[in-house]
Amino acid sequence: MIMKKRVDKKTGECGASGALYGVGFIGAVIYYISTASTFWMGVLGFLKALVWPAFLVFELLQNLRM
Repeated sequence: MIMKKRVDKKTGECGASGALYGVGFIGAVIYYISTASTFWMGVLGFLKALVWPAFLVFELLQNLRM
């Protein structure tokens, strides 16, 4: 018998981690757009804000490297 995972339809299964990502996304958008010098740098900043966890993990792993 295969066990099926129950999905909470209200939270979409992400819970607190989704809230943390959302707050981080908003902060990243504000930071990147406020430091943009042109419109297209602002667009690029928005796209960077979508993947900010990847930048965070990359920098963390670079600093932990021996």
